Amino acid sequence: MKKLSIVVQMDPIAKIDPAGDSTFAMMLEAQARGHSIFYFTPDSLALENKKLTANVAPVSVTDAPKGEHFTLGDFANTDLSQFDVLLLRQDPPFDMNYITITHMLEFIHPKTLVVNAPAAVRNAPEKILVTEFPELMPPTLITRDRGAINAFRLEHKDIIVKPLHGNGGAGVFFIRQDDQNLVSLLEMFEKDFPEPFMIQKYLPDVRKGDKRIIIIDGEPVAGLNRIPAEGEARSNMHVGGRPVLSDLTERELEICATIAPALKERDFIFVGIDVIGDYLTEINVTSPTGIREIQRFGGPDIAALIWDAIEKRR
Repeated sequence: MKKLSIVVQMDPIAKIDPAGDSTFAMMLEAQARGHSIFYFTPDSLALENKKLTANVAPVSVTDAPKGEHFTLGDFANTDLSQFDVLLLRQDPPFDMNYITITHMLEFIHPKTLVVNAPAAVRNAPEKILVTEFPELMPPTLITRDRGAINAFRLEHKDIIVKPLHGNGGAGVFFIRQDDQNLVSLLEMFEKDFPEPFMIQKYLPDVRKGDKRIIIIDGEPVAGLNRIPAEGEARSNMHVGGRPVLSDLTERELEICATIAPALKERDFIFVGIDVIGDYLTEINVTSPTGIREIQRFGGPDIAALIWDAIEKRR
């Protein structure tokens, strides 16, 4: 395999937690394979006369505590089309800035392989793509209309209300059927979010965990169950969810097989889906996580599997 030149578009590397960061794990693996790694933050992107540039620096990474985990060379304005691979790895929110960046990255893809593919990412935000599979989902409503939300709540009793383009469990609310705060919550959402909201029937099985399943090139490779902390409806690790490596059930494998054609059609290399009980709740394609936790608990080396898939394409 030839050595690749790889550029990583990500949030500031100095601020990440290397012990749990999936992008960092991917960089470590690429470096171990002898590939050249470069780094930039998305705010330096510039498009002129169909030429996409950014302020890019060579980077070396070390599996060490925060502050000792990277070394940067000099930044230089660089044509991004000169790289073999670009990793699109900045965290959401999936807002107009994120959408605009995907449009800009289309000027270099697929000559420079962008992972995941920018147009497909733009057209498949995690809480929208999943609605292609209503037979796999819990009862779900996407709307800003209060009347529709009240009717949904009347039918399904306990509900979850969350922003359509949030991440990391931020803004996710559990509203019981007798809770009197729904109107106040909707007032806050209407002020803070211009898009519709996602309303779902509450699944009591979340107390047993919200499983993140990693899918590489359409194939499920590992599951990490995230168990909510006591008194918490959310299971995200950002908010104290306890991760436990978990084998995939027959139902989870069925879910993965059902969505695999849609993922392959869009050429998604690295995907993380969320499953509660028997239900699919999200398909994460923007910046999936869980690599380091899975390996820490004795699971497969996800970063190696991702690079195997990328190298096949290059």
